[in-house]
Amino acid sequence: MSYRIPSPPPSLEDLAKRQQNVVTASQLRARGVPARIITEHCRRGGPWQRLLPRVYLLQAAEPTPEQRMWAALLYAAQSGREEDRRAGAVLTGAAALALYGFTAVPRLPAVTGVDVLVPRQRRLKDVGEVRIRRTERELEARSVHGLACAPVARAVADALAEWTDRPGGAPVREVLREAVALRENRCTARELVVELTDSGLTGVPRVRAALDELLAAERELTLGRIGDLLDESPLPAPLNAPELRMRGGTYIAVPDLYWPERGVAVEVDTELRCVSEGEAAWVHGGQHRMEYLGIRVVYVSGARLAADPDAVGGELREAYRVGGTDVVELMVV
Repeated sequence: MSYRIPSPPPSLEDLAKRQQNVVTASQLRARGVPARIITEHCRRGGPWQRLLPRVYLLQAAEPTPEQRMWAALLYAAQSGREEDRRAGAVLTGAAALALYGFTAVPRLPAVTGVDVLVPRQRRLKDVGEVRIRRTERELEARSVHGLACAPVARAVADALAEWTDRPGGAPVREVLREAVALRENRCTARELVVELTDSGLTGVPRVRAALDELLAAERELTLGRIGDLLDESPLPAPLNAPELRMRGGTYIAVPDLYWPERGVAVEVDTELRCVSEGEAAWVHGGQHRMEYLGIRVVYVSGARLAADPDAVGGELREAYRVGGTDVVELMVV
């Protein structure tokens, strides 16, 4: 049987280097620094300073923006008096977006408030520029310049929630566009929909308008890629967004693409059309009616199309070859 010998904690020098000179009282005590020394070093003119409750900066100079972020995280992550009793905390909102590199938000030095996301059961108060936000979900963290940040979609939702409480305009459209365009830590439009819906922001007119614009652009991009794929195939051009009705005029659906001669429809990124429950019911109802009437429906996601266009092209060709099953005669409006 083998035993793993626990590694000793990093020295104060190593810890300070890793956390950009920001440490907690429990971390100092664990390394043999008594409370008396901490108090003496933080007096006026001393080599250290207190940034937040039980959080210290081991330098006399003004803290940098990154050190302010470290202080906020360490303040929110403290749990009890022992160093190994730590709770989760991640930066979110505008501070996280600034760290991610969003150009539509103020640069990090200009960020005046730091939002930190913690589990709902934590007993913490806002202090200084630190604002505590709570979540019932398990925390997810992305390391950005060594700092724990909420995923992009959650950070965007928290930033927009803060801005909607303030008078004046906010760069809502720009932030949503940047969120899906980031090269690193990129989020999907679907992740934005989930976070904005959960936070109730889809009920805010300017947020909903910007989200609808983004989703329409994402779907158009996918439809354009499908068009390019079909141009290189032997398949004839399908109809774009035709309205299908029964001979008596009863509405059936509006598929994204449709081959009436084969009874084959294509639906693109359905989830990007279903922001609300009512929209979801309307879209899925049309899809179910098409399938009930014998139409073969091919569902295509932008993510899969980007990852494996050959496979998607093969599915479309096979669906066209097989066609629908006993398709009811429909009117194309």
